[in-house]
Amino acid sequence: MIGKISGRIDHRGSDHVLIDVRGVGYIVHVSDRTLAALPGVGEACALYTELLVREDLLQLFGFPTLLEKEWHRLLMTVQGVGAKAAMAILSALGAEGAARAITLGDARAIQAAPGVGPKLAQRVVLELKAKAPGVMAKGASLLSDPVLDEVIEAPSPPTARPAAKPAPKGAARAAYSADALSALLNLGYQQGDAAQAVATAAAEAPEADTASLIRLSLKLLMPKA
Repeated sequence: MIGKISGRIDHRGSDHVLIDVRGVGYIVHVSDRTLAALPGVGEACALYTELLVREDLLQLFGFPTLLEKEWHRLLMTVQGVGAKAAMAILSALGAEGAARAITLGDARAIQAAPGVGPKLAQRVVLELKAKAPGVMAKGASLLSDPVLDEVIEAPSPPTARPAAKPAPKGAARAAYSADALSALLNLGYQQGDAAQAVATAAAEAPEADTASLIRLSLKLLMPKA
């Protein structure tokens, strides 16, 4: 299994990059968001990867964080969602946006992904709504994984060009949501209720940090008079 690729970008396509790793070129399919965040041709980059194996095809899919890779895997467990459809959802929403849409039961947001119709979007929400809080809860640990720190911060070898750009701001927002959810769970709230409150708060205040999300979520969880 190829879990990570580090090298220099030789070519940028519409949905993939060709990464040279010590003379061997790997075609890695990426989301639109990831492609936009990657550096230019000739520059160094690093991506977590998932290898899709079929009888007549081997394909690598790349992700800037382990959280996004986890969501790609989870989306593919839904009947009718293949690797490219899962990537289309991540292109449209990002890992954090997908988590929020599924937690809130927002099938229309999922449907915004190219090639995802209303029935499939509804199936994604129905099948993953119960699993989304668990992924959200471990989101912070996935985003702060030492391997990710190495990908973003490690200096390039003497002969290489500057390292890849940091992960998009969505990664930080996902970490805030994960930390807020963890805090609410520690306060005794049920996972489903807490996840929905955090997702709603994050949608209403996209720039909120962990503390702000906790405050907003607690207001949403307060018994209505």
